[in-house]
Amino acid sequence: MTAKLSTLATESRTCTLPKLSRRNAESFGRAPGIREKDRGIWRTYSWQAYYDNLRDFALGLAASGFRRGDKLSVVGDNRPCLYWAQLAAQALGGIAVPVYQDAIASELVHVLDHAEVSVIVAEDQEQVDKVLSLRERLPHLRSIIFSDPRGLGRYQEPMLRSHAQTQAAGREFGQKHPDYFERELDTGCGDDAAIIAYTSGTTGRPKGAMLSHRNVIATAENYVSAEHIRRGDNSLAYLPMAWVGDMMFSLATALVAAVTVNCPEGPETVQRDLRELGPHAFFAPPRIWETLLTQVQVKAADASWLKRLVYEFFRRAAEQRELLRADGKKIPLVRNVAHRLGEILIYGPVRDQLGLRNARWCLSGGAPLGPDTFRFFRSFGVNLKQIYGATEASALVVFQRDRYADPNTVGQVAPGWEIRIDEHGEIHLRGPGVFLGYYKQEDATREAITVDGWLKTGDAGLIDPQGQLAIIDRAKDVGKLEDGTPFAPQFIENKLKFSPFIREAVAFGDSRPFVTAMIVIDFNTAGNWAERHGLAYTSFMDLSRRPEVAELIVAEVAKINATLPESVRLRRFVLLTKELEADDAEITRTRKVRRAFVAEKYADVIAALYGGADNVQVSLVVTFEDGRQGTLKSTMAIHGERLDADALKAA
Repeated sequence: MTAKLSTLATESRTCTLPKLSRRNAESFGRAPGIREKDRGIWRTYSWQAYYDNLRDFALGLAASGFRRGDKLSVVGDNRPCLYWAQLAAQALGGIAVPVYQDAIASELVHVLDHAEVSVIVAEDQEQVDKVLSLRERLPHLRSIIFSDPRGLGRYQEPMLRSHAQTQAAGREFGQKHPDYFERELDTGCGDDAAIIAYTSGTTGRPKGAMLSHRNVIATAENYVSAEHIRRGDNSLAYLPMAWVGDMMFSLATALVAAVTVNCPEGPETVQRDLRELGPHAFFAPPRIWETLLTQVQVKAADASWLKRLVYEFFRRAAEQRELLRADGKKIPLVRNVAHRLGEILIYGPVRDQLGLRNARWCLSGGAPLGPDTFRFFRSFGVNLKQIYGATEASALVVFQRDRYADPNTVGQVAPGWEIRIDEHGEIHLRGPGVFLGYYKQEDATREAITVDGWLKTGDAGLIDPQGQLAIIDRAKDVGKLEDGTPFAPQFIENKLKFSPFIREAVAFGDSRPFVTAMIVIDFNTAGNWAERHGLAYTSFMDLSRRPEVAELIVAEVAKINATLPESVRLRRFVLLTKELEADDAEITRTRKVRRAFVAEKYADVIAALYGGADNVQVSLVVTFEDGRQGTLKSTMAIHGERLDADALKAA
């Protein structure tokens, strides 16, 4: 089936994403194309309904003056109507520009104005209000379309209309112009720009990467040809629609392979909906996998002493078996017997609780995943594999195969792609998914492409003897300690985040005498621990400043230090009294640390870490959800005692 689908998609170079939707409607009309959970009930749309909805919406856009080259943006949680809106714009020769639903006003204005968006499709009243507050700063905006009418009944805005009204106008327009939609759809070709995907902006303002239909379709086809994807497989669409990874899996791959996409009821129900659905495929960034691991660890810690004893026995047995398997060693009979028993008592029930009971393959991408987290899920029977790509390369370039999943690599290059490492250790890519360029930024485009046509990723890596790509870190972040010891901060940070009590970490050490870190506690896990130990607290700041919590993190760091080479062990760390926030520009919307900004903002903290102080007073500007700013003042303790002694004792 995969081969047939791939052939259909590449019959000519004129294929586009909405044309794939038409193909699926013609070939698999009654099969489920997409589902949406609303008020506790899953509603299924067949591939024929999928196509009909996007056609009616496209005609509604045409009736209001939307033409080839116009840009349409969607903002909201994952909803079928928002996916259809993007495809509808593309069917008319327009370009989709998805934005992050939790972005603050300044971020939205930059993207929407820079992309010259003329139509915004908003999910609900919250998003509509956000857009309306910005309309004076969006000179190209002509229309706002909403999908959820609740709370919007009395709005008197000329540019505001509902999704249903747009489709009704489209059906009326279609009756008057019966050939309009098919003619516009057939006019589109593979080289047309399909989407402007804005980068995460780890080093500055996000840039708009223009991806063509051919870019994303060819990338999806190459992936489908090498992965075990079946028509009708279920996947869960819950990641931000503005992230290129969601576009690749929930649109491109789903259309190419006729996968059924499922939209959860809301962000707060994702875990419940995941368990209820039990998808065949699950894609998540490292932060999600770390959160799932934390949930398992917390539940195990809260269990009775007998259940904890059983869990720890089989967890260690699974870990030892996975290490033997990864090293290619023969697994003793007693280990296999223990694994089968553990499958009944522990591994199977854990996968069921996580919603991964039916998952044939699970993916992690967007950032490096810590090896300890990776091994945990692999040892529990989750076919977890890492992928690697870039926004400018249509998200998916390198991925692990079932037969060879190493926690220290991200796999082999996908069919149709080439990879090389330059003399500075930077990864370069060449293949069908390399973008058309940055929108309205020709200088940045020239900087991103080498003179011989390779995309510069900005990541440092190497290729091992088995042909597997290993990611070291961002090239600009890789450095050395004062004594010349290589230092890659992400390696240290991933080790720290394996602890269920540590949510985020930022390590420092380049050109320094030793390694230090700023650590953010996991509020839920640390709070649960505090409650079990009778410790009262009122806020994140209050909890992070409790001496008992500090002792807990000291012990966790000591255990982690025991697994690190002595030269890169943490010597000192500070517990931040606030979480790192995307609204404060400390991390991106995909939870990547903006290191340069963080180093500048927390310069006093870093100076104290290396200056021998016992504490540091800080005054930080914080941004609230409505865009207002305030100042947070606090004193943070610096910890450096017992880390080495405890680490050596634990080792």
